[in-house]
Amino acid sequence: QVQLVESGGGLVQPGGSLRLSCAASGFAFNTYAMSWYRQAPGKERELVATITRGGTSTSYAASMKGRFTISRDNAKNTVYLQMNSLKPEDTAVYYCNARSPFGKYEYWGQGTQVTVSS
Repeated sequence: QVQLVESGGGLVQPGGSLRLSCAASGFAFNTYAMSWYRQAPGKERELVATITRGGTSTSYAASMKGRFTISRDNAKNTVYLQMNSLKPEDTAVYYCNARSPFGKYEYWGQGTQVTVSS
């Protein structure tokens, strides 16, 4: 059974940091590109960051670049999102996404809530 389980969300003050984790199982993790998406209330889901299957390349949305870092540990089947200098507008549900070559298979986690507020 394919599973993507996010953790690490919670309440943090503006300017603070948080690290999200996504534990994967049930598929060939090291052959999938991994991404983080987020969705704020009343807004469409947006791409936050992506990392290639070997971890050799990363990409970020402009508003997150320089503050967020995506990484993966293929030995642990886990992808991370380190979030620094958090802003209230970062408040959203953050989702883990896995995509196989050519997009033949795609999986989503349940999401974890991140709230940035003083």
